[in-house]
Amino acid sequence: MWDPKDFSEAYRRLNPIAVRAAQRVLRDQAAAEDVAQDVFTGLWERPGSYDPARGSLASYVAMVARSRALDRWRSRQAADAATERMTGEISSAAPERAADELAIRRDRSRAALTALRTAPAEQCQAVLLAYGAGLSAREVAHATQVPVGTAKSRIRLGLIRARYALEAA
Repeated sequence: MWDPKDFSEAYRRLNPIAVRAAQRVLRDQAAAEDVAQDVFTGLWERPGSYDPARGSLASYVAMVARSRALDRWRSRQAADAATERMTGEISSAAPERAADELAIRRDRSRAALTALRTAPAEQCQAVLLAYGAGLSAREVAHATQVPVGTAKSRIRLGLIRARYALEAA
């Protein structure tokens, strides 16, 4: 367990390193600061995740920040692709399609994305890569650097979580 004083000192000293590592990937200061906050929250909640035998705390913090920033970047790319695809489908709709039908479809898309965000980040990312970017489970596994079975499970569990969130809404 962390001593609050030691953790505070580590945070003060290493937060800039985490922010810089995330900033290099995301090119967005606010998002990089969010990633750094997530890194230190995770370190506080799971201090055993850091193994001093494998390297310094600074290198561990930088590695985790970069990894989480890449996850966030991939999720953002997949969400943008899904939004573009949905926008393209709506704009290419036949002119005779009623405006109310397009509005309903847009609302359903927003509700689906909102429901999907209730799933853990890894599941949300997997679903967005699979359905938003049109990747196969094998391609999702490669993009997220996990085994194919894990990617399939994340996609399935993310869809289940989103369905429950939609039903509850």
